[in-house]
This record gives sequence, C-alpha cells and structure tokens, in this order.
Amino acid sequence: MTETILQENPNRFDDAFERIKKSTGMRTQVEIAKMLDIRQSSISDAKRRQSIPDSWLIKLYQIYNLNPNWIIDGEDPQFLGEQRGGALQVREAGDAYGRKPKHYQMPVSAMSVEDQNESGWKENNIETVTVPEQFHRPSLLVVRMDENDMEPLIARGAYVGIDKDRRTIRSGAIYALDMPVEGLVIKRLLHDAENARFILRSDNSAYTDQTIAAETAVERVIGRVAWVFQEI
Repeated sequence: MTETILQENPNRFDDAFERIKKSTGMRTQVEIAKMLDIRQSSISDAKRRQSIPDSWLIKLYQIYNLNPNWIIDGEDPQFLGEQRGGALQVREAGDAYGRKPKHYQMPVSAMSVEDQNESGWKENNIETVTVPEQFHRPSLLVVRMDENDMEPLIARGAYVGIDKDRRTIRSGAIYALDMPVEGLVIKRLLHDAENARFILRSDNSAYTDQTIAAETAVERVIGRVAWVFQEI
C-alpha cells in the first residue's frame, strides 16, 4: 500500500481529514472507517504517520468523485468527473462494495411560509428528489434553496439536506432556522457570547447580518446543513 506523506505542516493530516468529513457528511471516525472499509485504528495509525493512504484517496474518488489533490492540499477543484443532467455524477458506496446501492425518494419542501398567519414554518411537499444511500438518514429534511444569500457555497435552486437531529449549535456551522415571516432560512451561525446572541450571517457579502437572542436560538434551529446538491 502506498500513501501520501504530509510532512511540511503537522496539522495537514487534521486539515485533510476535516475535508473528508465535511465532503462526505460524516461526523465520526467510526463512520469514515466503515465507509473506507478499514479498522478505526487505521485512522489513528495514519494520523501518527501523518499520511493519507492512496487506497483512501482512490475510494473517496470512486464513491464521491473527490479530487485527491483537494483532499491533501485543498487544491481546487473539489470534484473530478463528469456532470450529467446539470448535476455532478456521484458514484455510490454500493458500487464500491459490489452490491446494488439503495436510493430514497425524498419529499422536497419550499423555504417560504405558505400562510403568513401560520405560527411558523411547516414542511410542504413541492416535489421529490432521489437521494443516494450515503446521503440519507432518518432525520433528513430536504429543501430547495430559493435565494442567493449563501452563494457561492449554496446556489439558488440547490437541494439542501438538513439533519434535524443535529440541533446543537456550533459557532461557524450552517443551520436551517424557522424565522418569523421569512419562513425557513439557511445561515451561518456565529456565537457572540459578549452580547448573549447569535449572528446569522450570509456567505454572500451583499446581505447584512441578522441577530437572534441566544436563549431563543435553539428553539428556532430546525437542524444543521449536512449536504448540498447543485451544479458546479
């Protein structure tokens, strides 16, 4: 087995591993080890050696079309491979393990409020989308992005997967929130401890920040953004 050694920066393995976690939507070493078909101890061994085995890079390319150079150095593009029908072709975990991959037909909700007199946002089925097995989870909510306030990260028209079980707020992460009048919004949350509030920030700098009191923020969080399907 060959591997790519990360010698220049002692944090490069951690940086590379974070890119793997974010791009796959996986949170733990156990999940990633299962996806890579390796023992969890192999991840600890790789971190100690400050190396990324080539077998990992190959499998991540096969399953997710991830660019090995992006994993190692953050060098764009993030994905390699064809685009079909306006969407990136994602190879699925089942292809790698020799079994037929599962797909899930998921309802897609609009982000706006249907009735301004309603007390809050409600799931409202406007279409369906097919979700590959590795992106599905029981707590999944899928919405279609109707604004450009999170561009370039999330484009208008993108399908956004929200994990409703992940409601604990981590400063800097992206969440879906139920906001009065606006409906469901997707923002990056930043903790302003000094003023006991959270800042709701758009990645598009044309939009101004909003704020929400810390004690009410958790009540408004619907879930954390887990993945995005969109053209690149």
